[in-house]
Amino acid sequence: MDPTFLAFASFGVFVFGISKGGVPGPIAMLAVPVMSFAMSPLQAAGILLPLLIIMDFSAIYLYWKKWLNNIVKIIIPASIIGILFGTFTFQYTNENQIRIVVGAISIIFVLVSFIQRNNLLLKPTNIKGYFWSSIAGYTSFLIHAGNPPINFYMLPLKLDKVSFIGTMTLAFLVINVVKLIPYYYVGLLAPSNLIVSLMLLPLAFVSVLFGYFLQKKIPEKLFFNIVYILLFLSGCKLIFDGVI
Repeated sequence: MDPTFLAFASFGVFVFGISKGGVPGPIAMLAVPVMSFAMSPLQAAGILLPLLIIMDFSAIYLYWKKWLNNIVKIIIPASIIGILFGTFTFQYTNENQIRIVVGAISIIFVLVSFIQRNNLLLKPTNIKGYFWSSIAGYTSFLIHAGNPPINFYMLPLKLDKVSFIGTMTLAFLVINVVKLIPYYYVGLLAPSNLIVSLMLLPLAFVSVLFGYFLQKKIPEKLFFNIVYILLFLSGCKLIFDGVI
């Protein structure tokens, strides 16, 4: 196997793993763009999905019962609707357009958050939860970029760090398992991709544990400041990738 291909694939798995372990989630958005230097974004998404599910199960063990059921019950059903929409519109979708939209949403959210903390746009409601969760299901299906839309709903809730991570972990475990069906349907789970996934499996476990122990060293206020910073940088990166 091409060492360059393997190196970029390993990087993608590692950043997703430390994110699943609890390091602020938007860092995971770097995975698919970086892997795309050595492969197509669709191949990168296909390689990552089985590993994301393994990582999610590992993270669930680490954050067992740390999630908030009332929030999960909003995120999961709405996200599944977004996944279904992504499945049926897959052949008509331009990946770069999605990158630009998700990137713009990320940047606008961060700017509004810092300019006016009490802005009504940021007040969490169930309707906003359903809306942003459905968008997250759609963007997660396309490029594994469900974090920015979910953060539009999750961050204004002002949860403690552990509840935030635990809720996100359970929600994305279910989202990623559901994505297996449409990914198989559209041909992204090709045997060649699954072989690469299997080769990278040990790294998936190690990176989740590394992320878990790393987040325990990060103070809560600093944790969420990092989330905002990485969300902004990820938004810039997505727009750049969508335009270039």
